[in-house]
Amino acid sequence: MCGSAARARQATTYPHPTHGRNPYGADRYENRSFAGLPVATVRDVLGHVDDESLGRTIRLVAALWALPQVPEPDAEDEYVRAAHLEADELLGTLGWSNARLLTTISPAYRSLAVTVAALRRLGYDWNAELLVPYARLMHRAAVLDPDFVETRESEPERIEAAVLGAILVEPMMQALHRPAQEEESARRYGFE
Repeated sequence: MCGSAARARQATTYPHPTHGRNPYGADRYENRSFAGLPVATVRDVLGHVDDESLGRTIRLVAALWALPQVPEPDAEDEYVRAAHLEADELLGTLGWSNARLLTTISPAYRSLAVTVAALRRLGYDWNAELLVPYARLMHRAAVLDPDFVETRESEPERIEAAVLGAILVEPMMQALHRPAQEEESARRYGFE
């Protein structure tokens, strides 16, 4: 078992010689978390990571989809329908054929549509044309993920690195985005 997965498993099991049975009540450890995720979610994610009957891409996707996701939006909502059209156009423009195959089941696609719909509700018409440069930037970042993952020695370590990357690198990327915005603002407008 990989180092981080072992630590996560240890954090999600009961520290008692009753072999995983909770001797202290049902909620004593179930309310624990690891990297901000509930124990049950961590267990589910790790279950996909450990499922050697699946190929790498399917294991990774299954593990990532087991993470908390945005709820299914109202399909009748006009903003959601328009956002789906923009997201579909975006994927077509980018030539992301594999992502297009998953649109009906992908939590990431759903999240994109929900976000674009929210922006439209606020009067910001984020269309496919505006999204393309952001999507290309994210694709360049996504290329770095497997580059790092492939430095791990074993297949379970690679899957683990990819999943932990989704849990921990995404917040880091957002954290890097903020000072980049501050820097660009200061370069353009100064500190008036």
